[in-house]
Amino acid sequence: MDVRPTRFDHPDAVLLNDLVQREYDERYEDGGDATVVLPEMFVPPQGLYLLVYDEDGRPVATGGWRTQRQNEEGYADGDAELKRMYVIPEARGRGLARRLLKLLEEDARAAGRTRMVLETGDQQPEAIALYSSTGYLPAAVKFGHYREYDASRCFVKPLV
Repeated sequence: MDVRPTRFDHPDAVLLNDLVQREYDERYEDGGDATVVLPEMFVPPQGLYLLVYDEDGRPVATGGWRTQRQNEEGYADGDAELKRMYVIPEARGRGLARRLLKLLEEDARAAGRTRMVLETGDQQPEAIALYSSTGYLPAAVKFGHYREYDASRCFVKPLV
């Protein structure tokens, strides 16, 4: 697995972000994720954005975390929020998302974050299965941009 820390506005990151947004729109018919995500949110030590490349140098997977603090969207101090986890369809089933998730958790823990949080949706059963199988539990109280939507599913995992 060729994993590279990358800026969120790098052309390969933009390409994969466009693909995941298209997939969100297909699944939810809502134009994609409207959560504000800016490149500076993933600059270490406040976050990290990773791209995975295949043996041909093609970007095939992505994911990042960003610092969250207690705010009106329901986050808590110490939170690291997982964002833009995505594997292109041709590269799925190889364990890339699982390995990428582990790297992001390790980095967030090293940066002093105490809890990884994420928001997904009920039309993403693969994501829910991944997170459930890696120690994430449904959040007692939903958080994030879509917290008031019935389709929203929020998960948490202690990092300490």
